[in-house]
Amino acid sequence: MAPSQAAHVPTLDGLIKSFNNRTLESSIEALIFLLKRRQVKGDECAKATAHILRQVVAKSKWTDVDQLLSRIQSAGSRLVRAAPLEPVIGNVVRRVLGLIRDEASEDRNADDLASEAASDIQSLTPSTHPPQRPGPAPIRPSPSVISTGLQVSKSMFNLLSVADPGDSPMTGASTPMSQAQPASVHALRSEVMDGIEEILDEINQADDQIAGFADIQIHPGDYVLAYQPSRTVERFLVKAASKRRFTVIIASLLNPDGAAEAPYATLRKKLNAAGVDTINLASNGLMAYIPRVNKVIFSAKAVYQNGGLLVDSGSCIAAQAAHEYLKPVIALCPVYKFCPEDPSDEVSRGELGNPSSYVSYANGPAVEALDVENTVTDYIPPELIDVYLTNLGPQTRHHLASILADHYKTEDIGFSLQLGEP
Repeated sequence: MAPSQAAHVPTLDGLIKSFNNRTLESSIEALIFLLKRRQVKGDECAKATAHILRQVVAKSKWTDVDQLLSRIQSAGSRLVRAAPLEPVIGNVVRRVLGLIRDEASEDRNADDLASEAASDIQSLTPSTHPPQRPGPAPIRPSPSVISTGLQVSKSMFNLLSVADPGDSPMTGASTPMSQAQPASVHALRSEVMDGIEEILDEINQADDQIAGFADIQIHPGDYVLAYQPSRTVERFLVKAASKRRFTVIIASLLNPDGAAEAPYATLRKKLNAAGVDTINLASNGLMAYIPRVNKVIFSAKAVYQNGGLLVDSGSCIAAQAAHEYLKPVIALCPVYKFCPEDPSDEVSRGELGNPSSYVSYANGPAVEALDVENTVTDYIPPELIDVYLTNLGPQTRHHLASILADHYKTEDIGFSLQLGEP
């Protein structure tokens, strides 16, 4: 699809609503267009990825699990290449791949149990027929219709492995698997789509679930430093304000555009209305307030296997200052942001943004004389983090491995290694 066509859907919500009226390829291209333009970024990438992978399961043609895995990997690779600095895209792709493997494993196990049950029934059923002379073998009813009162379960991958009486009136044999395949594909498609809906529910509910632990982490009278509070941090603070009285120091970057309204005005109004005092602070002055602060809170864009965090630019300074003064650092991070790999060199260096807000291109001499780098993200090493507050509850660095093992399959951890292939 040409960019001009994708531009008809300028927002993520508009794109999601249009999925049912688009072809699969058109939907993928439209999302790629928005990702490349950074119209979809941050937490929205996880939601967008889950929605598009649901479309891949629903609309693409596949006849077995391997083909479905291939379709998901192909679409996922294209999305990651469109936004390589958004690790949540790869996380959601891995989650869906693991979901498919789980469904396949469960059905194969059910198939094995059905085969064993059928074999046991056949071996235990006494023969009531007298010995017969050599000749054509008599027609024998299939195990599923033997009057033992035991029902043999039928799995998705072999729905007709135990034949009904009318399957083949001439021989009593089971229907070939090729004829059972459409039914099994339909059942698997339905189960995987339901699983992706559960992942979407997890993504949508994660912020509220994290906010549910606010009154445990924040105590009455606390001074809390919130560095560039995201939507997740805002919900956390507002929830805490409903039960606690404390003071929030909102630290943010200097606004080079000189906006009339102070940053995070909406958050300040909500907290003030709940009786919580707020203090606005420029990030270059936070060191003066750190000794008075009880804890530092910010949200993570990604949590890596080693416990390091990808965060908004400047958060690392706040974490380092808190570490020097022995103040606890709490990172709010939903489980879908946990990345089962170590950070790359590119992540460690940080993402660079547009510096024109700080040095105008109209100022020719300055532009010619200076190289200005505007970092958009930082990497925080794990030793600076005290608590990882997830939608599953507070975690320490030593518990991250078990969370990763519960949510990702070993086969899919190396998924990102395939992203650079043409």
